[in-house]
Amino acid sequence: MHFIVLSSSQGSVIQATINAMNAGELTAVCAGLVTDREDRGCIEKAKNAGLPYRVVTKNEGESRETYDQRVHTAIEELFTETATRYPLPASRVIACMGWMWILSPWFIHQWNGRILNVHPALLPKFGGKGMYGHHVHEAVLAAHEKESGMTIHVMDEGVDTGKTLLQKSCPVLPDDTIETLCPRIGRLEKEWYPKVLQMIEKGEMTL
Repeated sequence: MHFIVLSSSQGSVIQATINAMNAGELTAVCAGLVTDREDRGCIEKAKNAGLPYRVVTKNEGESRETYDQRVHTAIEELFTETATRYPLPASRVIACMGWMWILSPWFIHQWNGRILNVHPALLPKFGGKGMYGHHVHEAVLAAHEKESGMTIHVMDEGVDTGKTLLQKSCPVLPDDTIETLCPRIGRLEKEWYPKVLQMIEKGEMTL
């Protein structure tokens, strides 16, 4: 399997994925990173690992579909370059690791059933538009939930509505704040995203 990372983040999950590849725990091939700004921390992670990357900046007033078409072109370029180095046929997967843009129906159709995402809550709770990053943890704490966690799922045309592949939970402690809950869930994401990619690689999990 070859996979492309889409990320608008600092890259902690990407680094965990790179670590898993270096340790031989993830045998899929990362074809590179696509990000949206030159100042994203994920670029440094890719550079340090020797991974190719593309920066596709969203233009002011640009439609979701037009932007996604340019992202799609960057993805295809990276996959094509990887195929020259690893000529054996391989499935292609898009791994969203903190991608901040809602993907257009056009893009979802192009990669139907092959786009993974991680969400910092136990879906279907605390999913949907506006539910990302600290907003999710704030909502969990406001609802006085006893547990939270993360969900790795296949993306569809909805927001956080696709097929769930794996969920892992952790407790929400009585004195938790966003600052204490967020890293606890982040540890789950960093542990399990590479494992899910490896399960797909080995055929133990289907998209």
